[in-house]
Amino acid sequence: MEAVPRRARAYVACTVLGALFCLLPLPATHVSWPAVALLALVYAACEQAAARWRVAGTFYPVLLAGAFLLPPSAAALVALPGALLSRADQRPRLLRRGRRAAQLVLGVWAASAVHGALGGRDAVVASDFPYALAPAGAAVLAFCLVLTALDGGLRVLTEHVPLRRAWRGLFVRSLAPVAVHGLAGLMMAVLWRSPYGPVAALLVLLPMCVSWWAFAQYHRERAAHQATIRALVQAVDIKDGYTRGHSERVGQASMMIARELGMDDERVEVLRFAGILHDVGKLGVPTRLLRKDGPLTPEERRVIELHPEYGHEMVRGIGFLGEARAAVLHHHERLDGSGYPYGLVGTQIPESARVVAVADAFDAMTSTRSYRRARPVPVALQELERCAGSQFDPRMVTALVRALVRDGWHPAVTAQEEPRVPAPPAPVAAPARAHP
Repeated sequence: MEAVPRRARAYVACTVLGALFCLLPLPATHVSWPAVALLALVYAACEQAAARWRVAGTFYPVLLAGAFLLPPSAAALVALPGALLSRADQRPRLLRRGRRAAQLVLGVWAASAVHGALGGRDAVVASDFPYALAPAGAAVLAFCLVLTALDGGLRVLTEHVPLRRAWRGLFVRSLAPVAVHGLAGLMMAVLWRSPYGPVAALLVLLPMCVSWWAFAQYHRERAAHQATIRALVQAVDIKDGYTRGHSERVGQASMMIARELGMDDERVEVLRFAGILHDVGKLGVPTRLLRKDGPLTPEERRVIELHPEYGHEMVRGIGFLGEARAAVLHHHERLDGSGYPYGLVGTQIPESARVVAVADAFDAMTSTRSYRRARPVPVALQELERCAGSQFDPRMVTALVRALVRDGWHPAVTAQEEPRVPAPPAPVAAPARAHP
């Protein structure tokens, strides 16, 4: 995303100004500058190690240790060098580094201010447990709240996420890992102030680094599987030129349905993969059948109807896909039992397959194919509602209609896609309800 909206740039600029305001008291702050420099150096080294290991995220124990040991402005300074030197995979890199640095400065400043206001630094110096846990916990909460508030605001401006969903789940997902990092940071701070000194405090980082390295190996394995998925989808697009881009759009529609049904973000991501991979079995179907302009013979149709089973065999060994594998196998089943490959009925069909079936049919109707022109979005929705209860799950159809009425249909279009009917600039009107 190289073209960052102007309002997002303005938002980042305001965040940076807020961070600079937090750093203004530095010249008048009485603090041990060698301690600030050592913490900043250790944090920068951890960020570079994370970049080498390709781990997403930030090594918070050092930042929170700084918040427990130092005044707010000095603690905020600890985050600055490492954040500015951190990896930025997408452009504009300077803007992304500046945004991340400003967010961390504000988060650490807030954590340190809350910790100091509750008498946390005295408790750290005195190793006063369990009383030291209360101000440390409050500081972790403040740190999480600042970061999630800023992240949610940016999602509204860059991803056009509705306000009611922008912050959904952000705080809850971040609190548990940051709380663990906060305990490590508190242990560092207590040891730092103890007779054992900074060297003993830094030893706390060793088990954290080992766990991070182990997570990096998992992350690499997952990235390799995702690269395999992308290659498979590209192969399908090349083989079946008339449906180029179809898999990505079905993934997007599946994600919209899942979100509208209130599924958690992890499951939404799995269903996005299900939509992307639903037609991967077409790699096992002869190309001449996929590109045939005329009607298919019964024998040819039976060959094409084997593609869900081919696809399931291809993705069966990819563990993180979870229920997406069932969607690949069953997305052509129908509620009335007339679908394939197994003729499942009603709730025998996995929920993920019922989601993908609606997304697949919607995109097929709104895309230009070799045998017909694309239908307008409202007409496609009317057809889905007409078939709800017999072919499609009414819950999934209703969820897609609601999502499209609210947000419209703005699929990501690739340069080589076939022409398609564009979505109207305003959210589509809800079609008249059809009784199954």
